[in-house]
Amino acid sequence: MVPALVAIGAYLLGSIPFGLLVARIGGAGDLRSIGSGNIGATNVLRTGRKGLAAATVILDAGKGAVAVLIAEWVMAGLGPLAGVAAFYGHIFPVWLRFRGGKGIATYLGIALALFWPCGLTFAIVWIGASLLTRHSSVGGMAAALLTPVCAAYFFQPGLTMMFLAFALTVLWTHRTNLSRLFAGTEPRIGQR
Repeated sequence: MVPALVAIGAYLLGSIPFGLLVARIGGAGDLRSIGSGNIGATNVLRTGRKGLAAATVILDAGKGAVAVLIAEWVMAGLGPLAGVAAFYGHIFPVWLRFRGGKGIATYLGIALALFWPCGLTFAIVWIGASLLTRHSSVGGMAAALLTPVCAAYFFQPGLTMMFLAFALTVLWTHRTNLSRLFAGTEPRIGQR
C-alpha cells in the first residue's frame, strides 16, 4: 500500500498548476488564453512578468524535488516512483482535464533530487542552449535529451531509463514547438 499511496500523493503534488495559479494571483490573467495557452513558465514570461515566470520555474521544479524527497523519507527507494508520478502529474493534471505543462522545470527538480549531477547538467544545458538559441523550447529539449546521457555516464541504469522516458515525453509535449522551429515561427525568449 505504501508505494501506491506515495505514487498517488506525488501525482497530486505534481498536478498542482503553479503557473496558472501564479499568473492569476499576480494579475497576469488566465494563462490558457495567453500566448501558447500552456501553463508553464515560458508562457508566463510571455505576459512580460519575469518575476512570475521565475516563481513558476521554482515552484514547478520544487514540487518535483519535494515529491522525491518525501517519498525517500517515507521509504527508501521510492524516490524514482514519486518522480515518475509527479512528472506525469504535471503533464496530465486531473484538475485541468489532463492538459498540463510540458514538464521541463518539474523534470529539473526531479533530476536534482534523485541524482544532483544530472540535475546540474540539466540546468546548465537548459540555460546555455536557451541563451544561445533564444528559444526556451530548444533549451528544454536539449536538457531533457542530455540528462539520460549523463545518467548513463555515471552508471545509473535505472535513472537512465527513467530519464530517457522523460526525454521522449518532453519531445512529445514539444511537438508543436518542433513544428514552429522547423517553420521558423517559434517565438523567442521574452517575445510577447
